[in-house]
Amino acid sequence: MSSKKDYSNKILKILGQKTAVSLPEFRNLDVENRYAITRSLKGLRDAGLIENISSPQNEYARLTKEGKKKVNTLKLDNDTTLVNISWDGLWRIILLDLPEDRKSERESLRYLLKKAGFVCLKNSAWISPYPYEHLFTNIKKDLGLTTEMMIITTQFIDEETKKFLFDAFGR
Repeated sequence: MSSKKDYSNKILKILGQKTAVSLPEFRNLDVENRYAITRSLKGLRDAGLIENISSPQNEYARLTKEGKKKVNTLKLDNDTTLVNISWDGLWRIILLDLPEDRKSERESLRYLLKKAGFVCLKNSAWISPYPYEHLFTNIKKDLGLTTEMMIITTQFIDEETKKFLFDAFGR
């Protein structure tokens, strides 16, 4: 028997791959536990992670902005989706500049950066040898961070900084 949290995470992962999913499609995931699925959908909606959209033919669920953040956290929590950690010689640098009135978004992004193995160099500059730039490109697009987040991939770093980074990442 799966727990409500398992269904909630499964629902979020499915929605993370599609724009919207019909509610009957979710309820057919596990016919014997429709009640648990319905409760999970309600819990996700109450938590502000999904929203319902109605059309004349059906009712659909889709992720909210908060739901998209949660899906990205789940991706980082899932060991099976971890990227190859053998170094390809490239550094990923993320510059983050969110104003004080967007503090909660800034904190969420910092959490995700730490979870993805990034190290904070200077206030809003984060660096990592791990190839997570595609995940953060999607986060940037999902949250509409056109100028507030910059993603740089480079192989060129001065020798002193390289030594510091090799120590920081145990390389």
